[in-house]
Amino acid sequence: MNERDDTRLRVLIAEDETIIRADLRGLLEDNGMAVCGEARSGREAVDLAHALQPDVAILDIRMPDLDGIEVCRRIYAERPIPVIMLTAFAERSLVDRALAAGAFTYLVKPFRETDVIPAVRAAAKRHAELLEARRWVGKSAQTISVGVPSQGGYVWPVDLHRHADGTVSVSVVPDRTESVG
Repeated sequence: MNERDDTRLRVLIAEDETIIRADLRGLLEDNGMAVCGEARSGREAVDLAHALQPDVAILDIRMPDLDGIEVCRRIYAERPIPVIMLTAFAERSLVDRALAAGAFTYLVKPFRETDVIPAVRAAAKRHAELLEARRWVGKSAQTISVGVPSQGGYVWPVDLHRHADGTVSVSVVPDRTESVG
């Protein structure tokens, strides 16, 4: 496993077939990426993702212990990173489940360099843009006003205010109470 190199994209590979793992490693390293870990099972992938904090994960769907979809779900729940599913199975239901679990893209084996490398780079770039957009939204302070109807026929105006630090305050504004009906 490589030491942390902040200039290269760090990739975790989770694939139970040794030859495919080796092919992926060579392909990624030949294209300037660092393979920070290799997992042979789903549980090992989750543990390595936790310990190594990769920038991207490439996961096979069918692995011992946990399937790639559950691995994706667990990794993404702990620390969202772009996940590329790489598998021999292309059924729509499997693709839909993988995307719902947080996968950024889905590639079908056999793979080519012209499939994998652009997918990894695009996933990393889109993920960075998503995080930046979330940070921007989180920094923006804004107030949302809503009306909450009551049993007495009144609508209570409620202001939800998100502060720049991410906290939210809620206040009822009694001077704007309206009668319904």
